[in-house]
Amino acid sequence: MIIRDRPSGLKLFLLLRGSVMPRILPSLIVNTMIATLVTLTHGDLFELKITLTTIPFSLIGLPIAIFLGFRNNSAYDRFWEGRKLWGELVHKSRSFSRQCQSLIDFPEPASARAGLADVRVRMIFRAIAFAHALRHNLRDLSADEEYQHLLPSSEWKQLEKSSNKPDFLMQRMGQDLRLCIQEKRIDPCLAASIDATMSSMTAAGAACERIKGTPIPFSYTLLLHRTAYIYCFLLPFGLVDSIGFMTPFVVAIVAYTFFGLDALGDEIEEPFGMEANDLPLDAICRTIEINLRESLGDEEIPAPLAPVDYCLT
Repeated sequence: MIIRDRPSGLKLFLLLRGSVMPRILPSLIVNTMIATLVTLTHGDLFELKITLTTIPFSLIGLPIAIFLGFRNNSAYDRFWEGRKLWGELVHKSRSFSRQCQSLIDFPEPASARAGLADVRVRMIFRAIAFAHALRHNLRDLSADEEYQHLLPSSEWKQLEKSSNKPDFLMQRMGQDLRLCIQEKRIDPCLAASIDATMSSMTAAGAACERIKGTPIPFSYTLLLHRTAYIYCFLLPFGLVDSIGFMTPFVVAIVAYTFFGLDALGDEIEEPFGMEANDLPLDAICRTIEINLRESLGDEEIPAPLAPVDYCLT
């Protein structure tokens, strides 16, 4: 995600970081070159004069703009829903830590110094691992040693073999909660509230998997993509007789808008990726880890992630 103040003046036109310009630049250059060639030849193709008026472009351009806007709204809805789900995960993780420490009965307060032998610490650390595992799952990354220290060694070995690591961690969380009930460290009625929080965390993860696994129908995207490109490449023939040498400039502006909207929709349609405008899952997971470690009085708290070249991953 791009994190920066809104530029002003000349910087507004020269910024590339976070812009779709690098992605559409080849198509934009080709389109502008064709418009320049059409202007120089006055729309003549060898001995054939291609005569087009602005009327068909007016009729086609408006529906294309509407459908591009509709597709981008759909893509942004996916992006925003993903952000709300991760915000919900942050909230539920904090609530889970509070519930584990206040509802599970132990003679001493929960502390990170007790290590994973304390079931409360183990469950809270596992909640941190759940966020990291979900991020890896959504980004199709393999489990690494980033959160290995949060789990017992035997559990980590089993986790590596699991096909759905977030679900595996929640299963183990349920086993620890059942152990607390059996040892009479928590009343079953109070355990139900912790279980409800765990279910909410699982639901948020499953909803993220739904977004990732259900893209906008490809045929719809392909239709808009083809129509926008055909429109922009034919546009010079409809403008050259009316605006003359200004044709390449007008075509470049229209093509930048249409190509840019098309590319932006592709980029934010999948909000959990690693591109500049995707959600900063690394930073959100780090926030969860910091909050939960602080709740345990941990002294080894990592620093919040900061944007690198205005990009927060």
